[in-house]
Amino acid sequence: MIGLPHYLALGALLFVCGIACMAVKRNAIGVLMGVELVLNGANVNFVAFSWYNPVFRLEGQIFALFVIVMAAAEAAVALAIVLNFYNNHATVDIDAADELKL
Repeated sequence: MIGLPHYLALGALLFVCGIACMAVKRNAIGVLMGVELVLNGANVNFVAFSWYNPVFRLEGQIFALFVIVMAAAEAAVALAIVLNFYNNHATVDIDAADELKL
């Protein structure tokens, strides 16, 4: 039977894969995919805790919905920044963005 520890392990695996993706990838699209993996790992944990806790049955799912909305807004803004950077520099390599530093 699949229990809470299995869901928590899946959420932790998604979180670690997202952190590794953000650390290893050198382009902006790969970093954005890592951020989405981290947020999806958190969503798995929210929903799992809400399923196995009889008192807070709906709150974890509501938090997960808010995280999904926030991730969509973050992706839209980040992709707009990436497209603007690509139009100016013809690359999405984050190492080429050193002129953005103060």
